[in-house]
Amino acid sequence: MTNLLDLTVAAHGGLDRFNQLKTLSVHDNASGALWSLKGQEGARANERLTVDLHREHVSYVPFKLPNQRTDFTPQRVAVETNEGEVVEERTNPRAAFAGHTQETPWDNLHLIYFASYAMWTYLTCPFTLTLDGVDVTEIEPWQEQGETWRRLKVKFPPYIATHSTDLSSAARSDGTSAAWGLANGREGSALGSDTE
Repeated sequence: MTNLLDLTVAAHGGLDRFNQLKTLSVHDNASGALWSLKGQEGARANERLTVDLHREHVSYVPFKLPNQRTDFTPQRVAVETNEGEVVEERTNPRAAFAGHTQETPWDNLHLIYFASYAMWTYLTCPFTLTLDGVDVTEIEPWQEQGETWRRLKVKFPPYIATHSTDLSSAARSDGTSAAWGLANGREGSALGSDTE
């Protein structure tokens, strides 16, 4: 790890503490222009999101109906009943975005894939940056409003689903308040602007 990554991980409780935990559950009530643009307005209202902290696995409960939940891994997304019966599923879900533009509507499985990998990354960083295959390099600092932010350039391996394999992160000198951005300045392929 880099000195900045060590500092950031420590500022967020440290790897020892993180490794004692298995899952994280939060109440989520997501709204915004993206969901309307994709034909999914209200689909992510009043749900419980559970992420596995040590592998990319996410579930939303309920999903659209009180007796439905989602199941996400980078290789498969599904809507299931609370008893585990598959309602609909897709393997190789990232491939289903091929040819999409920003205006392309999403079906339930597109929504599950995007929302799941995004929330998993948001809720598990900076710890995911310590996983095997994640390439982390400290790059030049960033100046904003008289404050200097140290930055990390991150390249995720293919086994991690994310907006873009190349990201940058910024942190204050104490390792807190990380901010994420796309290193290449483009939106990720899940929004349809490019494919990787």
